[in-house]
Amino acid sequence: MASLTLRNIDDSLKTKLRISAAANNRSMEEEARQILKYHLLRQKSTRSIGTRIAGRFAEAGGVDLPNSERSYPREAPDFGSNNRK
Repeated sequence: MASLTLRNIDDSLKTKLRISAAANNRSMEEEARQILKYHLLRQKSTRSIGTRIAGRFAEAGGVDLPNSERSYPREAPDFGSNNRK
């Protein structure tokens, strides 16, 4: 595993890290690792999922599908009638 040394950290930032580590029952080193992991691994995409999918398959080309006729849904049955046998 690689090592990382951070210098010139603002005192207020170090204090917040120490408090956060204590609240999570971790060392400051482990707290810093978890914060980096959380924020770097969950980077948000600026494009929506649909745009990303379309971009991925754009090179394959599109398919023109025929328009299908649509019909209205049938009427709901009437369960209130007393025509039982």
